[in-house]
Amino acid sequence: MGFQDAVRVCLREKYITFSGRAPRSEFWYFMLFNLLVMLAFFVLVLVFGGFGSLVSGDTNALFSGGIAIIGVLFFLYWLAVILPSIAVVVRRFHDVNISGWWYLGCVVGGFIPYVGFLATLAPYVIAVIKGTEGDNKYGPDPLVERHAADVFA
Repeated sequence: MGFQDAVRVCLREKYITFSGRAPRSEFWYFMLFNLLVMLAFFVLVLVFGGFGSLVSGDTNALFSGGIAIIGVLFFLYWLAVILPSIAVVVRRFHDVNISGWWYLGCVVGGFIPYVGFLATLAPYVIAVIKGTEGDNKYGPDPLVERHAADVFA
């Protein structure tokens, strides 16, 4: 699965689908897409005066019109991708044959002192693990290409 396919699947076909499985490429390309968009927002903030206010110490420049609009756009983008991001993590857990509820445990564990660091890293470690080959209890292998004839077999 390529970059465009992963973004299309996560944002259109499986927007908030928590069932099924997601291969590593779908997960990592979608996370890369989110990182690039957030980096673009950061660059826009720097271009529209955020960098100047950091250098000069003028905090009123941070609340200028351009930066406020960028902040609102960033918040709307974040609202639009928070559920698909959670859904792709849950599907990635399913691909490794782990319940998606463990992701909630990792999020809650992130608030516990000393344990939080490991709980925050755990989803990324799980995302690196190769998925279960063949079908598992969460669905068919997403990397195996199915043909229409398989439906009638």
